[in-house]
Amino acid sequence: MINSVCILSAAVPDGAAPMLWQKWVTLGVLALMLVGMTRNLVPPDVAFLGGLVIVVLTGVVSPDEAFHGLSNHGMITVGAMFIVAAGMRETGALHMLVSRLLGNNTSVRAALARMVIPASALSAFMNNTPIVAMLLPEVVTWCRKRRVSPSKILIPLSFATMLGGMCTLIGTSTILVVDGIMRDSGLSPMSLFEPALVGVPVAVVGLGFILLLGVRLLPDRKEFMAALGEAKREYIIEMAVKPNCPLLGQSVQQAGLRQLPGLFLIEINRSGDLISPVGPEEVLQEEDRLVFTGIVETIVDLQRIPGLVPAAEKHYDLDSQARRVRRMCEAVVSASFPGLGKTIRTSDFRTRYDAVIVAVHRNGERLRKKIGDIVLRPGDTLLIQAGPHFERTFRGSTDFYLVSEVRDSGPVRHDRAWLAIGGIGLLIMLLVGTEMSTAVASLIVAGVMIGCGCVALGTARSSVDWQVLVVIAAALGFGKAIENSGLADDLATALVDVFGGGAGGRGVLIGVFLVTTILAELVTTKGAVAIVFPIAIASATAMGIDPRPLAMTVAMAGAASFATPIGYQTNLMVYGPGGYRFGDFLRIGVPLKLIVLLVVSIVVPIVWPLSMPGVAGR
Repeated sequence: MINSVCILSAAVPDGAAPMLWQKWVTLGVLALMLVGMTRNLVPPDVAFLGGLVIVVLTGVVSPDEAFHGLSNHGMITVGAMFIVAAGMRETGALHMLVSRLLGNNTSVRAALARMVIPASALSAFMNNTPIVAMLLPEVVTWCRKRRVSPSKILIPLSFATMLGGMCTLIGTSTILVVDGIMRDSGLSPMSLFEPALVGVPVAVVGLGFILLLGVRLLPDRKEFMAALGEAKREYIIEMAVKPNCPLLGQSVQQAGLRQLPGLFLIEINRSGDLISPVGPEEVLQEEDRLVFTGIVETIVDLQRIPGLVPAAEKHYDLDSQARRVRRMCEAVVSASFPGLGKTIRTSDFRTRYDAVIVAVHRNGERLRKKIGDIVLRPGDTLLIQAGPHFERTFRGSTDFYLVSEVRDSGPVRHDRAWLAIGGIGLLIMLLVGTEMSTAVASLIVAGVMIGCGCVALGTARSSVDWQVLVVIAAALGFGKAIENSGLADDLATALVDVFGGGAGGRGVLIGVFLVTTILAELVTTKGAVAIVFPIAIASATAMGIDPRPLAMTVAMAGAASFATPIGYQTNLMVYGPGGYRFGDFLRIGVPLKLIVLLVVSIVVPIVWPLSMPGVAGR
């Protein structure tokens, strides 16, 4: 209790008591922020920054206090973990770990079991956002093949990664933010596996609910399945099988080349001999040239297979170091294109544009010729592998009507995959085997990822979600205003009166959970924990209980944002691809949230006793 009192007294600047007007200013600004964010009038980063500026200008917090969040350990760790996750993604290591999860199941429940358990385990050691980003196309592909609605799969995917993230310190940025606030407040920081003491029971019960009961609450959007089957722009592309390709020696069926959505294998050119139609038992051989017609998304997936490369130009080294910076672009040939009437082979395209045509689309027509023999016409859409500045250089050129870059089309650094996995192992070793802080350990591993070539410096810089970091830093500064103004004490008194009477410390714990989780659904999880944390600490002081169990409750409640698609980024990621409606998240998310509350209210007081050492708790 003495520690809690010291924490709160330190919140009042220069030992002065807060004035009444400061409470009203802080409360008014907080209300405006909540209204602005819940009604989508302003984005979260603008809302928190604007609120912080007002409390600084009115003197509720000093500039030093306002911007102290920029040095917060949690914020620094979150930023570094974005780079670590990018390293796993860019090397294909994450894809390698998750590509076998779904398998060839035909049962939705069996596929869910194969997916949610490993995905949640992986999320304990990586931020869940890149895991969902990597699994999302895999899941949608699986659904297309088996005519299963993605609405049966994608919410469980999001929820599973969120549950897994609650099991370790580095599993979710929400817990990292709480850990950073604990450090700043004078509480001892969390260890790597301390959240697991409550997070593992929560994950086990939560996953059990999803697999046994939750699947029945999920919608079956048949109308969305029809949308998945809509015709898209088809290209013709020729791929060469190189000696290092893992598909060598496999039949077309075993290689999965007959099951890719929106893709058809037209023929195989084997040393001048044409194999067409291609049977499912045809075995792939070195230097086979596979001619496909398919949509751009699947063509990008083909290029991610090691040793399977576009065969557009025989002398173009697609495995060279220069390919590391190359991207795929779509360009529509104009009437003034200098290569009109010529074949791609004789158009001198590579010399003129420092780029290679890898695929061609012509107004829905299924082209049967090899890429090099196609005669270019106005209106042809070309899929081009080019340098990083091709789009910017030729966007205004009269040679093309339109130029646009294909998202996520960068080359995968497969040769660095094990280095990236080793980086995750190094991070765990540093956090478990040393006294090193999470911020320092994560920065070291992020530097290793960049230094070992797992992720390019430019990609590392762009992988950091600066909006998230701004929200964290600004929310921490505003949390300081809630402390300084005395608003935290008043809200804590109300919380204790409502939940503490008769139920004691456990009732306050439940109240803290409810306030945090409701606020997290309305705004952001990081902002919610930053706002509620000082209230929770003040409640612990008012009740004479240890603040640590309430701090852990804030972390768990903030991470359990299941009830709305806007509460957490992974929910928002699956919202559109799953064809969901807002109420779908409420239907399964609210029961899951109540289950988490039940487990937390039972386990937290056992692991972290509410009573202060030597003090009888209420």
